[in-house]
Amino acid sequence: MTLVRPAALLALLMTLLLGGCGMFGPPRDPQARDFPVQGIDVSRWQGDVDWNAVRRDDIGFAFIKATEGGDWTDPKFRQNFDRARAAGVRRAAYHFFYFCRPAMEQVEWFVRNVPYDPEALPPVLDLEWGGNPSSCKYRPSREEARREIRVWLEAIAQIYHKRPVIYTSIDFNRDVLDGDFNDFPIWVRSVRAYPTKRYANRRWTFWQYTEKGKVAGVHGHVDRNVFAGSRRQWQAFLDGEMDHSRIARL
Repeated sequence: MTLVRPAALLALLMTLLLGGCGMFGPPRDPQARDFPVQGIDVSRWQGDVDWNAVRRDDIGFAFIKATEGGDWTDPKFRQNFDRARAAGVRRAAYHFFYFCRPAMEQVEWFVRNVPYDPEALPPVLDLEWGGNPSSCKYRPSREEARREIRVWLEAIAQIYHKRPVIYTSIDFNRDVLDGDFNDFPIWVRSVRAYPTKRYANRRWTFWQYTEKGKVAGVHGHVDRNVFAGSRRQWQAFLDGEMDHSRIARL
């Protein structure tokens, strides 16, 4: 029997740990498929959604576009909101924020169009620079933007009795949100990399990982999302008993 000297054994172990034989190496980032609770987000662009088929495809939640600014409602909102509930898909309504309209005016518009439902997921505020109407080119300062955003969030939290979720993009997070709003669940868009590679230390609760997803019951492509925890943590989130900051950065 040939004995392996300690120095040679140590060198072999170091080679393996560094990935020299392809057996080891740095841990990979989690993939979207690693998360057990999957979801979608939809608007009028998806047309008529078969929500029973969506549910059978193991989709557990949906973010449904409701309103923009202070005078526009998605024409498919109530149909999607009602049918998703009937099919057993947990759903939330989301509002796209316009910086050309006062925050309280947008609160009032959302409340006029989104019924209170204690079983619904928390309302969502969509915060992006892109997508504003051509008539609105205004970009407020970081301080002004933060003030208006917080007005909407706090008013909606009081009315719907749930802390709203913030949806954001990489550039808007960098320009406005970074370092603030850590007391709200965050839904991040990151289609080319795991969120922590794009959002640094931002804790997140939902991740939009592709805009080209395929789901039964939806014609064409649809945005796909995941919840950042286990099924047990998902239930705690639904019950309002979960501190999202404890699970949202993996």
